[in-house]
Amino acid sequence: MKSLVILISGRGSNMQALIEAGLPGRIAAVISNKPGVEGLEIARMHGIETRVVDQRAYADRVTFGAALAEEIDSCQPDLVILAGFMRILGDAFVNRYQGRLMNVHPSLLPAFPGLDTHTRALQAGVKIHGCTVHFVTPQVDHGPIIIQAAIQVLPDDTAETLAARVLQQEHRIYPEAVRWFMEGRLRLVNNHVEVSGAIADNSVLYSPGLRK
Repeated sequence: MKSLVILISGRGSNMQALIEAGLPGRIAAVISNKPGVEGLEIARMHGIETRVVDQRAYADRVTFGAALAEEIDSCQPDLVILAGFMRILGDAFVNRYQGRLMNVHPSLLPAFPGLDTHTRALQAGVKIHGCTVHFVTPQVDHGPIIIQAAIQVLPDDTAETLAARVLQQEHRIYPEAVRWFMEGRLRLVNNHVEVSGAIADNSVLYSPGLRK
């Protein structure tokens, strides 16, 4: 049975979606870079081990990343999940988990990487918005795309209403991408992700395609 570690910084709504998805594997631990956040209590309520690597205790990104990696490696996970983890990780950390570090971003990458994605999408006048699950690389929000979900931008949308609808899609596609990894159905080919044996509905996009 494969295992995963989830990294959070707050409530961890995507973490909760993963916990409740009945994934074919074990959540070895939930680790936060901030003590006392709500997501830690939610994980404990589900009987999952929790740990804290407080970013304030470290002088820089490198030393923090090394300490975080030590905690992760003690769990020996097959996959590391960023679920609302609000800390940019250094190149050494990202490269350590190449091909097994996953993130969800609230836009249809490569559009709108970084922060304030919903406000920027509205300002740009896009008609389609959404979210992306991808493997993490040193370039922020630019890793190989696993799955995307698209929604229509409505005429009366605000950043808040758009964010809420996109978050619903995150909760749907993130567990799906993790499930594929745990089942051995993902393959990286020339920096693209292939998914074997999956069927998409009309709102879900895969990159670059499916292998039957």
